[in-house]
Amino acid sequence: MNSIETKDYTVHFNSVAYEAISSYLKQNNFSKIFVLVDQNTHEHCLSHFLSHLETDLEIEIIEIEAGEAHKTIDTCVGVWESLSSLGADRKSILLNLGGGVVTDLGGFVACTFKRGIKYINIPTSLLAMVDASVGGKTGVDLGSIKNQVGVISSGDLVLIDTSFLDTLPQNQLKSGLAEMLKHGLIADRSYFESLTNLSQLTLNDLDQLIYDSVLIKNDIVTKDPLEHGIRKHLNFGHTLGHAIESYFLEHLEKKALLHGEAIVIGMILETFISGKLLGFPENDLDYITRSFNKIYPPVSIDVTDYGKIIDLLKFDKKNEHGNINFVLLEAIGKPKIDCLVDNELILESFEFYKNSSRLKA
Repeated sequence: MNSIETKDYTVHFNSVAYEAISSYLKQNNFSKIFVLVDQNTHEHCLSHFLSHLETDLEIEIIEIEAGEAHKTIDTCVGVWESLSSLGADRKSILLNLGGGVVTDLGGFVACTFKRGIKYINIPTSLLAMVDASVGGKTGVDLGSIKNQVGVISSGDLVLIDTSFLDTLPQNQLKSGLAEMLKHGLIADRSYFESLTNLSQLTLNDLDQLIYDSVLIKNDIVTKDPLEHGIRKHLNFGHTLGHAIESYFLEHLEKKALLHGEAIVIGMILETFISGKLLGFPENDLDYITRSFNKIYPPVSIDVTDYGKIIDLLKFDKKNEHGNINFVLLEAIGKPKIDCLVDNELILESFEFYKNSSRLKA
């Protein structure tokens, strides 16, 4: 696969990725390399990565705890302190080897340590490959509220080695697939349809679908890097999805949802709302719902949870002047931004989701 050139960096794939980073490290006068990992990528990915890295520079490993619950400023403080104690200076480079938590948090740490050091993202999860590592969004959560603190600033390279996917459990793969499905819904019906026929896919097909997903996101981000307009399309399913993810994260009696699991619910809810407000075709709502139900098991959301989830919408980053702004669909591949939705319709969408588990593919 050809590398993907963006305005600020290049995305390299598989064997070319290691050639690119080794060349990059030789060409730049870095003082030391730091590799940020979590427990999982330390165990399953680090040795593979280092065995393909060609450099004579000193390498230090910094490990954080795995999971969304640790995507916090406190974790950043720990990484900043580790960088300082291990002798990092402004000519050091941080390599973020992990999923979305590692790439989001690591990018933010790099952008703020000594007012900014270079960094490279090496995503190891499907979600990070197609979403979190691409586009320059960095940051952390504030309590259980997603992505409230951060900056938009790209690393120098993104390296995608799809062999890391062999280390992932099925639920993590499905979490990443949710973002790919979203890319299809906002940009390309045929791409969405190809993703819903998973039983027909080979590993080579998956590599190409990942590549196509990165192309879709990059095209949007290039046109609107700071999210003033069409970059908001990427938030389809995320207004309610993030609120649901945050709610399940802060209520310990509930099983926490992976990002993609919450976004799938958000996409079903917001597609239903799209039908009511924008005339999104009912047959496509049925098709999308059945397709998701084929891949993702239903999640039980109590009626008593609805209002508390709606209360969390006030923290959504797309909000302006006190309005909660949704991204909805007029049709597959035709999103509309800055849509206002009243609470009664949101409640109706939750009831639709509760009943939608009866719709089987």
